[in-house]
Amino acid sequence: MPETQRYCLAVIGGSGLYEIDGVEIDGREIVDTPFGHPSDAVIRAHTDVADLLFLPRHGRGHRIPPSAINYRANICALKRLGATHVLAISAVGSLRQSIAPGHLVAVNQFLDRTLGRPRTFFDVEGVVAHVAFAEPVCPNLHIALVAATREAERDTSVHNHGTLVVIEGPQFSTRAESESYRAMGADIIGMTALPEARLAREAELPYALLALSTDYDCWHRGEAPVTADAVARVMRENVGKAKRIIPALAHRLPDPTASIAHRALDGAIMTSDAERTNAKDALRRLEWLRPFASATTDA
Repeated sequence: MPETQRYCLAVIGGSGLYEIDGVEIDGREIVDTPFGHPSDAVIRAHTDVADLLFLPRHGRGHRIPPSAINYRANICALKRLGATHVLAISAVGSLRQSIAPGHLVAVNQFLDRTLGRPRTFFDVEGVVAHVAFAEPVCPNLHIALVAATREAERDTSVHNHGTLVVIEGPQFSTRAESESYRAMGADIIGMTALPEARLAREAELPYALLALSTDYDCWHRGEAPVTADAVARVMRENVGKAKRIIPALAHRLPDPTASIAHRALDGAIMTSDAERTNAKDALRRLEWLRPFASATTDA
């Protein structure tokens, strides 16, 4: 990154990820948003090259289930606090023999099987937006994540690409469901990446996801079906890997203005200028994003 530019990497993951050698803690921020409170206070920190924000997705002590996470408040809070990039870290089950427990996957695609989670900031009358989401992670940040992961974890198997199916949970899948996701082309399975990635795109934040494989879900006849205890055990072993990857990525953050996310709202607003001017309530909810001065259509 240019010497004069200092970026801010927001990390969404477990509650202990900020305890990293070389990372200085600056304090905690309690943030309110138009969408309610985020999962917890945001930890501010820094390294020698970048500022950092840490947000425990499930709250401290893992108290919030996947369906109850306030994904909109989480992304809004990180944007308001100055995030320029978002790294999400998630435990996942593997749907492929080649992705063994302990392996790392830099996710590049999603299948959405969630139900009823608020998935947009544009959900009230007054401003309508349709943001492109064909490439759901930022390609530039994805490349940087792969490089940082391979640099930090030379003895760990790293998969450069993978499709993550996101289910509603909190129960794990049936064997028939697990087999159906494999047939759909999914490589790994989790419960939290969506609508998180969708909202990051609407917030024009470059987003990448590092998935930590903990089990073979339940499709693998030669392995015991996944349990919460098994996930927690492998996840504890994987936390150290994530802690080494975060500072490595901080050294490689790409220019956010070159990301496909940077101007994601350009041309996405369908509501006419005149109608937006009258939508004061909607605009107040969205003022933290940016002024909606881009081209629109009256269709």
